[in-house]
Amino acid sequence: MRTLPRVYPIVDSAAWIRRLLPTGVRMVQLRIKDRSAGELRAEIRESKDLCARAGALLIVNDHWQLALEESCDFVHLGQGDLDTADVAALRRAGVRIGISTHDEAELARALGFTPDYVALGPIYPTLLKVMAFAPQGLDRVGQWKRRIGAIPLIAIGGISLERLPGVLAAGADCAAVVTDIVRNPQPERHMEAWVRAGSAAPGGQWQGPTNV
Repeated sequence: MRTLPRVYPIVDSAAWIRRLLPTGVRMVQLRIKDRSAGELRAEIRESKDLCARAGALLIVNDHWQLALEESCDFVHLGQGDLDTADVAALRRAGVRIGISTHDEAELARALGFTPDYVALGPIYPTLLKVMAFAPQGLDRVGQWKRRIGAIPLIAIGGISLERLPGVLAAGADCAAVVTDIVRNPQPERHMEAWVRAGSAAPGGQWQGPTNV
């Protein structure tokens, strides 16, 4: 059985999660910037409730304190977050940890925390934000997977439905999608296509969050 589903969206609100869960999504990342603590907590609570009822996993980006207090499934940490996050407290509470990486030094640092997954990006050029790192490419995906072994590898950045099979074949266990969904004129229908493509990939059948 897989430890993570093959694909998942990254969105900025519980409203998006409500829209996308009926498409078959079984993991989603909530990434919210520039909101008050109260607004963040409300969004996290609603998202957690929606995911729990759908049998899906919730990843909270950056806001590790709130993820800890709300007993979320995962927190996704950037390299800067590692400077202040109380990883030991997250571990004690059973909150699993994913860490972003972009180069060899960051990967070595991430592995020192024994993460529950490692993220690599951007795989391709991305419209989402200006990146300090050049596109990684598929060869780097394979290199990272050989380095981390059984730890799940999540690929992110510029991945489209057309590029998804190549990313998974290169060694990624999972692909995260942002722009290709949220800027699509029919995001629900497009997310359904992503879920189908992930399930059709080798090893794509996922049995649920109890296996994580």
